[in-house]
Amino acid sequence: MKKTLLLLILSIFVAMNVWAGDFAPTLLKLSAEPIIQYDFNGAELQIPLSVSGTAAGVIFLVYTKDQASQIPDTRNGFLGWHHVNKVDTCVYYSALQSYKIGNNTITWEGKNKEGEVVPAGDYTYYMWAYDNMGIKVKMSHFLSPRFTGSNVLEADENGLPLANPIWYQRTERWTVGNDPLDSLLVETTSITIPEGWGSNGDPCIDPHDKNYFYLEVGNSTVSTGGIAKFKWVPNSESEIQTDFGDAGYSDFFTYKAGNNAGVRTNGTYLYTPYCNWNRDEEINNFYIYDYDGTLVDEVDLTAWWTHPDDFAAGGQMNGGPSLMDYRNEKVFFSCHGSCIHQMIDPIRFLDSGDSEDLFVWTNLNGDYILDHNFEETASVPWMCNDYAVGPYMYNIGADANLFSQCPCYDVGALSFGLLAPDGTGLGYFAFAGETAGWKKGSLFIDGNTAYDGLYCDNNQAGGTHYQEGGWQENEYTSGVYFIGHDSITGVITSAVGVDEAAPAAFSVAQNSPNPFNPTTTISLNLVVSGTVSVEIFNIAGQKVATIADRYMSAGSHSVIWDASGFSAGVYFYTVKAGSFSKTMKMTLLK
Repeated sequence: MKKTLLLLILSIFVAMNVWAGDFAPTLLKLSAEPIIQYDFNGAELQIPLSVSGTAAGVIFLVYTKDQASQIPDTRNGFLGWHHVNKVDTCVYYSALQSYKIGNNTITWEGKNKEGEVVPAGDYTYYMWAYDNMGIKVKMSHFLSPRFTGSNVLEADENGLPLANPIWYQRTERWTVGNDPLDSLLVETTSITIPEGWGSNGDPCIDPHDKNYFYLEVGNSTVSTGGIAKFKWVPNSESEIQTDFGDAGYSDFFTYKAGNNAGVRTNGTYLYTPYCNWNRDEEINNFYIYDYDGTLVDEVDLTAWWTHPDDFAAGGQMNGGPSLMDYRNEKVFFSCHGSCIHQMIDPIRFLDSGDSEDLFVWTNLNGDYILDHNFEETASVPWMCNDYAVGPYMYNIGADANLFSQCPCYDVGALSFGLLAPDGTGLGYFAFAGETAGWKKGSLFIDGNTAYDGLYCDNNQAGGTHYQEGGWQENEYTSGVYFIGHDSITGVITSAVGVDEAAPAAFSVAQNSPNPFNPTTTISLNLVVSGTVSVEIFNIAGQKVATIADRYMSAGSHSVIWDASGFSAGVYFYTVKAGSFSKTMKMTLLK
């Protein structure tokens, strides 16, 4: 029986290698009106929602709009768990609701989280979604599923979406879209660091030239750390760049221990924190460097990440940050052994010169989401800096609308904890068929590419127990996997006559993403209300689809084309509204 089962598994593996093709995921896409008029009278608001690609579990949220400057540095909630500083905040969020592909309706009664009617005005709404019904799809068999030390390049040197993002680790690179099972497509290098020095955390590709990358390096013997710049040499040894900083190293900072978060960049500055998470000393800093390796500024993080009381009670003095992500000028912090999650804004800090402006929101113990020692049975209730308890988190990832998530192990058959754009804890969620096994990591690709989604490991399929020789991985547990994800935003307003806010001219935007597979969104602005048609033509000029032919009010609208049944190639879309017409080109990938 065992021999028969082994032969069956081997035959499946061989078949997958023979028939495997390029990775071409089915994207999850949401579409709703960008501007919604509502009287805020306590009546039920019904919001049409279109879901394409896959089914979706959706959370609906309502936020203040353009009120960030009026929201002071504040800590509130149980144990003061929620810190916000000049950021629009959450008024209401729903439970996760499942929606089918096609047309759906989201309802809101116009009330806040406490059940009170929300005052009339302008509010931002969000819809955050992931495929909570479909199975994981393998993106690459050969990447490390533990995402500490991984990063993704989504845009080219001009800031435009890459046709194929690059998933990279310190010594491996993978073009997203490659055949997941072709080992020859892994590009490797080697790195030599002087004796006594080490490298920690995530690498960072130079967005201006992907042939170069940065690493955080440190030498605990001489208490010195910094950033080093290397030239990537495929299938050979990478070359340290001696014209960066001092013979390849940036200005140095005090360095005591390893397990730091690595390097991130906005294209103008390089960012790195020093977390000192497993040391007794009270020292945590955030460093900002120019691209020549010169230290621009530093901010002391110890007020947030250092807890002497936890250390005295048997926990750790410092909770990190040992994990980091970057999105839209914001840096996200977390740690595998702490309850703290944080979003900072380096540019806001540099503009004002006030270190308090660096901190946008912080989520600590108190809301039960990604918390430590919250159980009634906890020996030290609500101890935050304690890596002896779960949930264990091995990275943090943020999407384009600044939702962030951490994979979570040791909280049952759940996959990740989700935080909203102001750090509000939205809950724990699970991928379909998830078990209580180990969760190694999850990151977003969300740069208007043909591969946007949530990427995760599948180690949980191998069970929860460490076996002799290591965690047991096989064809179905190793590598990186794809799950559909999308988030959108718009405005809910009490303003009467949204037509008054109509654009000054008819316009049609380039479809997004482009190239795409298999769905893309076409956005348009109408000066006056009327019937609008959106038609799709192939390269021969033949009409192949009509995806809209209906009355639309003045203002902004979007239409989704699901090209699942069409072959790859160049297509054109024509938008007609009254006497206006515009045609644009797009590319479908397969």
